Amino acid sequence: MKRLLFLALFAATAASAKSATERWLDPEIFAVNRAPMRTSFIAFPSAADAVPENDHTLSPLYRTLNGEWSFLRVDRPGAEPEGFFRTGHDDSSWGVMPGGGLWELNGYGDPVYTNKPYPWHKFFEVNPPQVPHEQNYTGLYRRTVAVPASWKGRDVFIHIGSATSNVTLWVNGREAGYSEDSKLEAEFDITRFLKPGGDNLIVLRVNRWCDGSYLEDQDFWRLSGIGRDCYLYARDKRHLADVRLTPDLVNDYRDGTLRAEVTATPGVGSVRLTLRDDGGRTLDTRTLTPFRNNAGTTFEVAAPKPWSAEAPNLYTLTAEALAVDGSVTEAAAFRVGFRKVEIRGGQLLVNGKPILIKGVNRHEMEPNTGYYVTREEMVRDIREMKRLNMNAVRTCHYPDTPLWYDLCDEYGLYVVDEANVESHGWHYRDKSKNLAGNPSFAAAHLDRNRRMVLRDYNHPSIIVWSTGNEAGNGPNFERCYDWIKSFDPSRPVQYEQASYHGDYNTDIVCPMYWSYEQCGKYLAGNPAKPLIQCEYAHAMGNSLGGFREYWEMIRREPKYQGGFIWDFADQALAWRSPEGKLVYRYGGDYNAADASDSTFCCNGVLAADRTWHPHAYEVKHQHRPIHTSALDLEKGVVNVCNENFFTDLSPYRLRWEITSDGRPVLSGVIERLDVAPQATAAVTLGYKPEQVYALGGELLLTVRYQLRERQGLLDALYEVAADQLTLRGDDPAARFAATAPAGTLRVADKTVSGEGFSVSFDPASGFIRSYRLHSVELLAGPLRPNFYRAATDNDLGVRQTGKYPDSRMWATAGLRPVDFVLTKGVDEVKAVADYTIPAVGAKLTLTYTIAADGSVRVCETMTADPARKDVAGLMRFGMAFETPGMFDAVEYYGRGPMENYPDRFSAAFVGRYAQRVADQFHMKYASPQESGTRGGLRWWRLTDASGFGVEICSDGHFSASAIPYSIPQLDNGTTEYVRHPGDLVSDGRTHVNIEGFQSGLGCVNSWGRLPLPEYRMPYKDYEFRFLLKPVTGGR
Repeated sequence: MKRLLFLALFAATAASAKSATERWLDPEIFAVNRAPMRTSFIAFPSAADAVPENDHTLSPLYRTLNGEWSFLRVDRPGAEPEGFFRTGHDDSSWGVMPGGGLWELNGYGDPVYTNKPYPWHKFFEVNPPQVPHEQNYTGLYRRTVAVPASWKGRDVFIHIGSATSNVTLWVNGREAGYSEDSKLEAEFDITRFLKPGGDNLIVLRVNRWCDGSYLEDQDFWRLSGIGRDCYLYARDKRHLADVRLTPDLVNDYRDGTLRAEVTATPGVGSVRLTLRDDGGRTLDTRTLTPFRNNAGTTFEVAAPKPWSAEAPNLYTLTAEALAVDGSVTEAAAFRVGFRKVEIRGGQLLVNGKPILIKGVNRHEMEPNTGYYVTREEMVRDIREMKRLNMNAVRTCHYPDTPLWYDLCDEYGLYVVDEANVESHGWHYRDKSKNLAGNPSFAAAHLDRNRRMVLRDYNHPSIIVWSTGNEAGNGPNFERCYDWIKSFDPSRPVQYEQASYHGDYNTDIVCPMYWSYEQCGKYLAGNPAKPLIQCEYAHAMGNSLGGFREYWEMIRREPKYQGGFIWDFADQALAWRSPEGKLVYRYGGDYNAADASDSTFCCNGVLAADRTWHPHAYEVKHQHRPIHTSALDLEKGVVNVCNENFFTDLSPYRLRWEITSDGRPVLSGVIERLDVAPQATAAVTLGYKPEQVYALGGELLLTVRYQLRERQGLLDALYEVAADQLTLRGDDPAARFAATAPAGTLRVADKTVSGEGFSVSFDPASGFIRSYRLHSVELLAGPLRPNFYRAATDNDLGVRQTGKYPDSRMWATAGLRPVDFVLTKGVDEVKAVADYTIPAVGAKLTLTYTIAADGSVRVCETMTADPARKDVAGLMRFGMAFETPGMFDAVEYYGRGPMENYPDRFSAAFVGRYAQRVADQFHMKYASPQESGTRGGLRWWRLTDASGFGVEICSDGHFSASAIPYSIPQLDNGTTEYVRHPGDLVSDGRTHVNIEGFQSGLGCVNSWGRLPLPEYRMPYKDYEFRFLLKPVTGGR
């Protein structure tokens, strides 16, 4: 074990300051006089007062320290003013810092974001345990606190919820303790230093970095200071030292047991335990007499309501410490969830069922306050998770504040609780060098894991312990695994780095970013351990293409039980310019000198402000717990599958609607559903075959499931799931082949004109440069071929590997005109333009057929050179043009309403949508990139407010976008690119792209993985045909 220095305390002297300076560089010293960790609970004067939530403001025994502190930041350790910790020190010239305030977000330095590298790597050698003095700012906090006279004779503790990277404590000028581990609270018994009934000086010193920072190399903003609540609290000397609760289900999961183990301080005569159900009814009361300060008992409960994320049924246990005379000295309340977690038959079981983990990784991060997160913000996050049909969260990559687990218990989320251990930036894959095998860091690894388990043990929401993240593997992690398994046999233990080579110290194979092929290879071996990816589906920017394919595999493979998306919300920080403009900043936005990994902190399903990115809808849809499939659609009968494991569908109503070419024609409601967990039932909707036969066009049946009443954090009528089924398919070829009316056409100087319109070709390029309708110009840029899109974050990751030809060659692949022929026929004019594309060795032909109604049929054909192996895949194959900005209305029949792509469309149902150009581009991506495409289009219109403009259809379903910005403005690497969407300035035109094909987005990772093969666009022959026609009113 690491040396825990319980030293005799003495007045601070120069010698003590020297020893304090040395210990922040010693990995074997991480605690001095720190109180032992216990399960998290708040003490109350009596059982009647006790509330089972980790909110210190609810108890009269607590005094918050969250207000303003006098604050001084000095440049380096050792630069503190002489005697800063003494009661007489003059701090009138110091600044102020709120409790729970991070320095960089309160005017002291710039935030630094790095993924893997240590934040000092640019100017100081990475060499554990050494950290620099340079830029290792040291924060000094002073505050005078009035301690009630009634606290005299009690034990008084100070709770420092989170201090990055360490904290040294002085009380009334005397050093009281030291702690490292920035994501677990440090508590100190300060009774002997206090003067109840008067003012008391509390002084804290926090170093930006210390030796412990080598174990805190997580992918997040590197901020400094106090990141959670701080408070004082007083306890009767006869109090509950610890209460540990272990629930279980027995007798084939029908009945429950609850093992309660209590440690009391000397002087406690007995402990009274009372178990109540969710209605407050007392089930059992027991009074225990401690032996050597310990007592234990096992409650037996017949047929309890079990706890799960679907049905988070909670009981309450109240513990009362009784003096020898029977008076209550202290009480605490605990939530109890009866549930059982097992690994059996190669599956993770909760209450005997092989649940699916529809999970997400969540950092404790708010755009305005950084690490400090309020209860309201936690509830908001859980609400959004519930809206997204998420049922699990991994606390990446450290334990959260205790209140988070209370809320997960209450509202129902499965939790993987992860220790604050990551040394990603130090040879983590090299067992000969990594800190996982370094004896000097062994005790720190174990201490961080032990304290997490000791604190969070009682939460039913925690179903798996994680010993750390991306820190290599070795004996230090094996000791952590062994200790946890011995201390808590009721839960599995996982570790990502033990997943790749058959290491024993993980009960779950929990890799990160395995591809579909890697998952399939593992599952093919009939493994003994379940596969649950701790990170997958990297949601950076315009991403999550292929998420559906992951879930098809998960639902098909019994031992592939889901995963945790990376990650929940963009880690962008809110910054306001002097003019009040709000910008969400990422790495490198604050200065050019600090280490930075740019936008890699923005990988959220949600934006930093918790608005939904377009791919959030895909997550919600693929996570849906109710599925609809066809049984006999002609007679209106569908199969309804309840994917839940513990709850039936009685809380939901089913709403159905049939559309004909996008217009609603029939609808109905099934008010109550009787479908048991994990069952499928036939449901008759209520329409008749003859009603369907009488309808024309494409017929689609959409089935939606809404909550009948409010449930937890979800409002009544919230739509939890939906599916769309085809009754009669679409015929795009017939629509495209419709004959244009006859009429007279004129040709003069490469201009074709007819009744109320004209089409002009550019003599040099052969492109249509003018399209006029009733003397109004529809084009503000030529109709031209386009093979490229602005790079998404995933596209950039592929490009940066250098493994593949650069797709930017298609952005600059100029067309060389070869021939242009304009031929007038009887009722149409045909133009044929031939080109070569020297940069890629291809040939291109554009064929235009202009009819008397002003419509233009375009056939774009590219012939590839099969001998060329150096040509990148295309990003899209289609055409582009600009219109004047007054054409700002989009109406279409296709997939929507949100943007969608070839490998991310399952949540985008086919329908008729009317939208604005200004709303097509998603402004909440952290950085500009491809956005705004709508696919599955039957037809698509761009008009002004009166309905005057153009309509496009094709002989197949196609995609299109109309946004205020050009591709170069959105494409990282061009001279026109800007770092933030809010900095984009429109040129006043509407930029249109239409294509028959566009590359998928991918989501396996954002640093080199291509989309699935079926969604790529390899260099080969392509053809795209579409019809462009003028419109003058509504459709």
